[in-house]
Amino acid sequence: MTHDYVGTLPPPRRLPLGLALLPIVALFGAIGVAMATIGTDGDALLLSILFAAAVAGLVARHAGTGWAAMQDETARQIAEAFPAILILLSIGALIGSWMFGGTIPLLVVLGIDLIDPNYMALTAFVATALMSLISGTSWGSAGTIGVALMGAAAAMQVPLAPIAGAVLSGAYLGDKLSPLSDMTNISAIGAGAELYAHIRHMMWTSVPSALIALVVFAAMGLTGATASGAAAANTATIRDELGSAFILGPIEALPLAVALVGIALRKPPALVILGSAVLALAIGVIHQGFAPAQAMASFVNGFDSGTVLPGRTLAPTIINLLDRGGLTSMAGTLLFIFAAFLLAAGMAVSGALERLLDALLRLVGSVASLIAATMAAGAIMVAMTSHGGVTALVVGGLFRRPYADRDLAPENLSRTIEDSVTVTEPLMPWTVSAVFMASTLGVPTLAYAPWALFCWLSPLASLAVALSFGPAARGPIRQSEQTVAA
Repeated sequence: MTHDYVGTLPPPRRLPLGLALLPIVALFGAIGVAMATIGTDGDALLLSILFAAAVAGLVARHAGTGWAAMQDETARQIAEAFPAILILLSIGALIGSWMFGGTIPLLVVLGIDLIDPNYMALTAFVATALMSLISGTSWGSAGTIGVALMGAAAAMQVPLAPIAGAVLSGAYLGDKLSPLSDMTNISAIGAGAELYAHIRHMMWTSVPSALIALVVFAAMGLTGATASGAAAANTATIRDELGSAFILGPIEALPLAVALVGIALRKPPALVILGSAVLALAIGVIHQGFAPAQAMASFVNGFDSGTVLPGRTLAPTIINLLDRGGLTSMAGTLLFIFAAFLLAAGMAVSGALERLLDALLRLVGSVASLIAATMAAGAIMVAMTSHGGVTALVVGGLFRRPYADRDLAPENLSRTIEDSVTVTEPLMPWTVSAVFMASTLGVPTLAYAPWALFCWLSPLASLAVALSFGPAARGPIRQSEQTVAA
């Protein structure tokens, strides 16, 4: 792994392992102190990341690199993430616009009419999995169908954390197994595996994890674990109030159709989402009869029921449901992204990440320890960089030779990368994916994480596969074609 440095700065000196670990210790230490004292709200988490970034900067200075290198590396990472940042901002605008045009109110009413509240988690898991499988994007799936399902769940007074976890589980299941997914393709490239062999080999860990998640979400419905006792009475009121405040018909469904078709056709997600948002604003003005100035305000600052629906006395649950979204709603999320990239830059320019990965490679002995080391490397790097694609390429490059030396087919490596990088990033509150999901779904990471069953079952399944390694050539651990032929 190499880095470009500014001016005439020399490459960083090789760090002692303890010093390379210091930013990680600082991050988890700060989060632990926050949890024990003031809680893990957004401000405490942001300050924890910035504190760890400051420690990473001091380590970088000790290694012989300075602020200029760290600043340039941060800028480079932000530039690489710019398409994802555009998606983030466009989804903020989409939520406010879909409220204004009546799309989300329509979907909430349809959810109330068609979905049993007890089976909301199961519905969320299946629907987002199918959408991600077709489109290849977990963010797009969560930001469209996921948002609509969260709105319906809020209207039904279903606890939101399990629904958010189900949305996340489905979104990442479909993304992981989709040949259209960027991360799926990059993982195969990083490991040197053929794409469809990579996808087939992921079935060994993805299918059991998905089935367990499916059974749990279905069991929650059978036991009534997600339904609120007061839901029936309140949802009738919510349905009536939304029906009187908005015109709800097929026209209001057009923005959703545009978003789903555009994403499924692999058009640029940010442009598709913005196009859907603009269509929703036009429907709000032309069909709902709202003012154009209110359309612009909903796009930028989010829907405001007090100005768009003046003179209406709405229940607090309706106001909480409607008053959301806007470009500015993602400003806090952008701060988290910049802080995370600042930390990642300090770890990169100091050589700390490279030092940690080298230390892991030295621990490799058996096949089981090799897979465990790969997973640890992937999880550590994505935790520090918030960049799954770069992590997949770097970890794939580092571990290709050890896998080949043991006559293991490259899809073993590509699957392990997915099981330790793709699905774990949204479980770490400081990463870009976790911040995106928490902002989009309206549920903190630590609240939805226990319910994101697929995302933490997949790494466990991968470890179980490693520990159960045997002589079978075409089982969960697949040997290379040369070994099989021999």
